Formats: sequence, C-alpha cells, structure tokens
Amino acid sequence: MLDLFRAEAETQTAILTAGLIELERGSVSAQTFEVLMRAAHSLKGAARIVNLQPAAEMAHALEDFFAAAGRGGSAPPQADIDLLLSGVDILSQLGKRGEEDLPAWATESAPEIGSFLRQLRARLSLAVRPDSPDATGRAASLFTDQPAGGFHKPEGAAALSSPTTPARLPAQEHALRRAESVERVVRLAPENLNRLLGLAGEALVESRWLRPFSDSLQQLKGHQAELVSQLANLNQALSQEAFSEHSRARCANALRQLGNCQRFLGEKVQELDLFDRRSSHLSQRLYLEVLRTRMRPFSDGVRRFPRMVRDLARSLEKQVKLEISGETTQVDRDILERLETPLAHLLRNAVDHGCETPAQRTQAGKPAEGTVSLEARHSAGMLLVTVEDDGAGVNLEHLRSAIVRKRFATESLAQKFTDSELLEFLFLPGFSLKDNVTELSGRGFGLDIVHNMVRNVRGGIRLGNEPGRGLRIQLQLPLTLSVVRALLVQVAGEPYAIPLGQISRTLTLPRSSLQTLEGRQYFRFADQQIGAVSARQALGAPVLAPEGDLPVVVLGERATRCGLIVDRFLGESELVVQQLDPRLGKVKNISAAAFMEDGAPVLIIDVEDLTHWIETMLAAGRFGTLRRDGLTPSVRPKRILAVDDSLTVREMERQLLAGRGYETDVAADGIEAWNAVRSGIYDLVITDVDMPRMDGIELTNRIKKDPHLGSVPVLLISYKDRNQDRICGLEAGADAYLAKGAFQDRDLIQAVVNLIGEPG
Repeated sequence: MLDLFRAEAETQTAILTAGLIELERGSVSAQTFEVLMRAAHSLKGAARIVNLQPAAEMAHALEDFFAAAGRGGSAPPQADIDLLLSGVDILSQLGKRGEEDLPAWATESAPEIGSFLRQLRARLSLAVRPDSPDATGRAASLFTDQPAGGFHKPEGAAALSSPTTPARLPAQEHALRRAESVERVVRLAPENLNRLLGLAGEALVESRWLRPFSDSLQQLKGHQAELVSQLANLNQALSQEAFSEHSRARCANALRQLGNCQRFLGEKVQELDLFDRRSSHLSQRLYLEVLRTRMRPFSDGVRRFPRMVRDLARSLEKQVKLEISGETTQVDRDILERLETPLAHLLRNAVDHGCETPAQRTQAGKPAEGTVSLEARHSAGMLLVTVEDDGAGVNLEHLRSAIVRKRFATESLAQKFTDSELLEFLFLPGFSLKDNVTELSGRGFGLDIVHNMVRNVRGGIRLGNEPGRGLRIQLQLPLTLSVVRALLVQVAGEPYAIPLGQISRTLTLPRSSLQTLEGRQYFRFADQQIGAVSARQALGAPVLAPEGDLPVVVLGERATRCGLIVDRFLGESELVVQQLDPRLGKVKNISAAAFMEDGAPVLIIDVEDLTHWIETMLAAGRFGTLRRDGLTPSVRPKRILAVDDSLTVREMERQLLAGRGYETDVAADGIEAWNAVRSGIYDLVITDVDMPRMDGIELTNRIKKDPHLGSVPVLLISYKDRNQDRICGLEAGADAYLAKGAFQDRDLIQAVVNLIGEPG
C-alpha cells in the first residue's frame, strides 16, 4: 500500500503543480479548480489509508482553499500561488521517499507543515467572506483532525463536469490517466527486464536460423529432382537395351520411390516454411512486446520542467512559459533517464541566455512573455527531442569574438568559420558566452554535458539559429539502446559491427590516395586530411593490407575524424545489443556484442574508445604505414615514466634507463605522475611506494582501473622488503615489485626488459 501511495503522491503532486502554473498564467476556469480539488481530494484519501495524517491535513487544506478560490472565480494572488507551490513541494517529497522512510517524513517535515498550515489558514480567512454562511464551519474544519465532509464544489457547480466524466486540462490529461491505472502497475527490477529483453532478442535471432535451413532443403529438393530426371533417362535407356525384365522393374521401382521421397520432401519443406513464418512472426511480436515494456511516455521524464522554468524565470525577473508537446511519445527507459539532466541544461540556457526581459522584448516588438517549447516525436526511426525559444538567438559576431578572446582560435582562423562551425563551439567544455560566473551559468559545462550524453547514446545534434528570433536545438537519438543499426565489416576474418550513427562516411580508396607525412598515413576527404589506420592493428590482429582498393570507414566528428581501413564491407544489419560479462572488465575498443541473423556472434566496436586510442597512438607515432605484405612500423624508443620523491633516486633511474636506450621522463610524486601518464604515452611506469600527496599504491590502482591505461605495466620499487608489502603492491595491480635495498642496476634493467622488452 505504501508503494502504491508513493506512485499516487507523485502523480497527484504533478497535477497540482501543473494546475497552479496554469492559474499563475491566468487560465482561470471552473474546470481548473475542479482538477485541483480532485487531485488534493485523492491525495488526502490515499494519505489517510496509509495513516500519514500530516499529509492528509495538508491535502485537505489545499482542497478547501481551492474550493474557496473557485467560488470567487478568480486566480489567487501571486503570494498565494507561491505558498501553495511550497506546500506541494513538501508533499512531492513523498513520491521520492522509500517505503521505510515515509513514517519518518512526518516527523522531519512537522515544522514546515505547521508553518504552511498557519499561513494557509490566514490566507483562507481573507478568501472567505466573514458573512459567508459556511465561513466558520469551513475555517474550523480546515485545521481539525476530523475529516472535512466530502468533495467540495464551488458555486455554479452545474457548469462543472460530473465526477464520472471530470474535465481535464491538457497539462493534466496524461497524469490523470496514469493516476487511474496506478493499481495495475507491476514492479519489475531493471535487471530482470534487461535479461528478459536479451532472451527475447536471442529467440528472435534463433528464429531466423530456420530460413537458411529451409533454403538448404530447397537445394536438396533441387538435387533430388535432378536425380529423378537422370533415373528416368536411365530407365528409358534400359527399356531399349537387352536387360532383363527384373532389372527394368527394379529401376522403375527405384524411380517411384525417389518420386515419393521428392513429394514427401516438398510437403515437409512447405510445412517448414509455414512454421518459419509463424515462428519469425511470433518471435518478432514477443521481442516488440518486451521492448515496449522498456518504453515510457515522454511526460514521465519532463514533469518537473514547467515548475523549474517558472521558478528560474521569476528569479531572473523574466516572464517565460514552457510549452511541452509529444508527451505521449514513447521513449526508452534508459534514454529517458539520461535525457533529464541534458534537457534541464538546455531549458535553463533557453531561459537564462535566450529569453529577454519583458522590457527588452517589448522594445523588440515581441510579447512581454517569452516562450520555450519542448517537443518529442518519432521520425525516420529516430527520437527527435527539440528545445526552442523565441529569444534573441546567438549573436554570431559576439560568439566569434568570444572564441578569439578565450583563445580557442586565432583571429584569422575565426573569420573563416561558417555559421554552423561557430555554433559548434557552444558545446566545447569550458566555453561560455558569459564573462561572469553566476549560480545559473557561466562555467561553460552545460552544453558539454548535453553533447557527451548524445554522443554516448550514438545520437546527433542539430542547431538552428535566427539572431533576434531564437535558437533551436534538436537532439537526434535512437529509439532504444537495446537495438542498434550497424555496419558490419570484416577484419582478419572476423565480423565487427560499427553503429551507423557514429559513421561519417564509408569510402573505397585507391591505394594511390594514401599519402605519408612524418611517418603517418592520411588521405584527403572533404578538404580535410584524415589519418588512416589499419583496423587489424587497432584490434590486435596480424596486419595485412586488403587486395585491390581499400575499404575505409570514416569515424568521429570533423575535428577528430580518422579513417579505419577494414578488409571488407559486409552490409548493414539491425542488432540486438548484448552486454559483455562484467567479469571481463572493459574490453579495449569494444562496447558490447550481438548475434547476426545466422546466429554467429559479432563484437560491436566502441567508436569513442577507438578514436581516442587512435588519436593517442598517432600522437605517439605508434602506427606505421600499410604495405601489401604488412605494416612498416614507425621506429620510436620505448618510453618510461620514473616516479620518486627523491631527486637523487629519480635522476639515477633516468640516467640508467636513458643509457640503455629508453626514453625516460620523471615525476616527483603520484599526483604529478598521474597527470603525466594521462596526457602522454608510456610503455612502463616505475614508481616508489612511499610518496607525498599520492603514494605508489594509489597511483597503481588508478592506472589499472583506467580503461585507457589499464594495460600499462607498473613496476613498484620500495625500501620495504617484507612479504606482506610485496603482496600489497601486487594486489594493487603492479606487474613487478623490487626492494631498493636489494636491487642493483642490472636488476632494474632486467625487470624492465622482462616487462616491455628492449628499447627498440
């Protein structure tokens, strides 16, 4: 019951918030007050059922206030709206509390509840005329522990809808439908739902195995028909030769038997085809139904935004309304959860940066009240979420100046940027058009959060800017994270999948298009030099160039594009994503797996991880040039980072390693080393254990847990030679452990050679 009450509280407080915002905007009608009274009345009854008397008292007080205000036929003053919203905020905490925390809520909220009831009693005494016949009774019943007698209706109740067919405002229609279906909700853990979806996906893949099997039987049927024809010709030839009657009879009998087999096989193939169609259809329906259980209406994720926009606009002394459309659009549960924070940033930006003050809007010939619209819809197999405002838009010249002032580009380069290229700077981390940092904005990380979320779910962003008229930001997202449309490629005889949303282009390049500059291969595409990397080398396979022209997949965005040379394109496919076993940890350059239509497994490439790794390797000169007989590696000495808080020790290590031919850098403590290892490329880290700020154990832990650095060997060196110290270091992830008091120069060099080989 408490769980049902939490769902009820969440729904009814959303209705109350939406209704109060409608009143604040001047949308006053008998239907508005009836919806508010009905929500408060429902919440009051639900609170009494679970014995939360303070919540019941608050809901009863709200109900009576709405009844009194409804009789007056006018919207409450702004101060009353603020007070009522503060009361709804207290009640909204009920939907966020766990079942075991609900009883404690009454005790914690007692001071707030008491203050709210006292203020509301004072407001109500002004709202009800002293000479009203029911003034005394209503004021008395408002703050007693006794139930207040039934459902109150304002005067003129004949104009209201009957309780069986309540009037509904657009903002509350979906919430009311949700309230009516609360008792039909079934609790299901996300992990169970994901497993169920995975099994449904496997069933769908397995059902597709029947089609190629049926095709093979059709081939068998064809071979059988050919055999029948040859046997018939043989039987005819025997009839013209001097063979015995017995031989001809046996041949004719074999021909009949073979004809019977052919007819039987034909019947079974037809039955198999019928079963194949039914099985595929049923599996598809099963998968879609399970997939629908992951879908939620868009309104579930945007309930708090009207209130957020209203409060934000008031704090900035602006008048802004939020219009939400597409509330019933179905969105994947995971995507809806990830959308909440990015949408909050976009809406805050629209109010803070986009919409002007009433005076500025009036001067520009616009209505004093600005409008921010939030829309969700499906289009071409994608979910489109659009945030648009009718504010001032982005001043491109101001943006260009900010790019130069913040040193993101030189003056001459900034002048060459197109409008779309200028707008892309808005999504860079740390970039903001505001010069001063406020509580709301100015740090430049809001749109970066939006960009990262969209990139992580394999989506895209489109910007539309009209200076003086507003800015439009459209997020293009996949309908679900459970299914991915991917390009299948072959690398070293194995299939791999690359999500289509993260592919810029696929090309077939002549070998002559590849050029070499400073040991790196590249080709020209769209007036840009793009680095070319063999997918075989990126995925750890033996490197051989494909015969003939080179199939290339262009990955990444304009500033970070790279060309991945694969062996062959296999085509597009829709794959059901299967997460890798968590015991494997983060597999380098791989995000997940799937089954192809023939049941064969395929690995899905983590494009972000891959492009980051390629960038790092290219910067370090670790990629060679591709030849027909393999890869010509670029020659670079192996690089080591030596970490010790003693200047003498680390200088000794540097000279010793450099004399052997290793390129060696040094760091004075763990923090300095951690910054260095993240920004550079190292083949080995040699670190002391006892150091200030961050010791060697913590440094080793961080390196081994980082998805991009986990493969870097770590050699721990310490004065402590106890067995427990050695075990502690190895448990932290170190690849080797040396005691300073025992090792000599040759011991250190031998340990380094054992871990990473000779310098070349």
